Amino acid sequence: MKRKLIDALGKYSMLNSGDKVVVALSGGADSVALMHFLNSQKEILGITLYACHLNHNIRGEEAQRDEQFVRDLCEKMGIELFVKSVDVVKIASERKESLELAGRNARYEFFKELSLKLSAKVATAHTASDNVETVLYNLTRGTAISGLTGIHPVREYIIRPLILCDREDVEDYCKNNHLQFVTDSTNLTDDYTRNNIRHNAVPVLKGVNPELTYAVSRMCDTMTDVKSYLDKISFKEINNCKTEFGYDAEKLLRLDKAVLSNVICTLCKNSGADISYRHVELIVEALKNSGCVDLGFSKRAVCKQGVFRIIDSSACGYEDIQEIPFLKSGVAKYISKEELKNINKKLLTNCVNCDIITHSTVFRTRKEGDTFTLCNRNVTKSLKKLFNELKIPAEKRSELKLVANGSNVLWIEGIGVSKQGKVYSNTEGAYLITGGNYD
Repeated sequence: MKRKLIDALGKYSMLNSGDKVVVALSGGADSVALMHFLNSQKEILGITLYACHLNHNIRGEEAQRDEQFVRDLCEKMGIELFVKSVDVVKIASERKESLELAGRNARYEFFKELSLKLSAKVATAHTASDNVETVLYNLTRGTAISGLTGIHPVREYIIRPLILCDREDVEDYCKNNHLQFVTDSTNLTDDYTRNNIRHNAVPVLKGVNPELTYAVSRMCDTMTDVKSYLDKISFKEINNCKTEFGYDAEKLLRLDKAVLSNVICTLCKNSGADISYRHVELIVEALKNSGCVDLGFSKRAVCKQGVFRIIDSSACGYEDIQEIPFLKSGVAKYISKEELKNINKKLLTNCVNCDIITHSTVFRTRKEGDTFTLCNRNVTKSLKKLFNELKIPAEKRSELKLVANGSNVLWIEGIGVSKQGKVYSNTEGAYLITGGNYD
């Protein structure tokens, strides 16, 4: 184990001299072995060592036993320990998550707190055996390439020094160094998915290939390289397909299938949506035929008029209308007839004829029933139809600022002035919209 651990530290550049490291210490064999090794090598490595323990309060007295064991071990080794107690059952119920997911999220929230507090890396005791179980779990439920990269040896502030060691290596290390540890009783049952894989699937596969752990680790390294390459290509194509309001659907569909799938996954992930392979299939169909796909988390993938984007599905209506009396809004400057003669022509699109402005004129966002008369055409359109023609995304429409008399819109942010509000050669004065308190 010692040799594999040293190899992992070097191969993945996990530690530098002067680093602070917090070991995630459950009290089990893996974390105890990791703590013992790092403590024995801390002077050589030039690191400052801490430990942390999260009590999930799931297993009653056994959870309290584990916490006390960890406290005693750290006191004996002279290592500063940080302990946090959380009610994972309550958290899982409130968030409607499984106990496994709620527990994992609670742990990583704790790790992040400590990393920020101490400016430290956090070392978890994930092994190559854990990696096999993770990959098999991902395969079973259906996964993209990212699920085949397994447990990452290094991710941001998290390092996993035991990632090249299997469970047998750890057990031998504990035995040879006379290390005591505690056993989580939930690991002995098949009630949890990972335990079921560990106790039943892995032994069968090891019967086919005794070097299963090494084979899976090698595959994960290969898939990590493939994913890294795909991400580089995807980043370039995302920028290439970008438009004013989203992404060009036609350009996206010209991408290689593997690149397109990765682009979709990347865009969804960046928006905060966790999607499945089925979501990817549906989004591709939407790109071809227009449509929308609900992604959960109040997110929706939309392809309309050749533009693809991911939106907040709750931000597409007429809610939260902002309305301010125009003459008191502070967003416009009065321009006299003489000043109008010298004004830049580009600014005229943001000038509203003062003759049309009354005390009932307001500066606001859109309302249902609004109309706009195009400046150079004697055509009046509903704002909905106009926005559709201009391909303005639904979620942007409620943000655009307007100047209006009733439902008659005189000016639209980014579009310009209407025929009624246009400045002519005999106009006595105008209001130049310059900005101000839009909210």
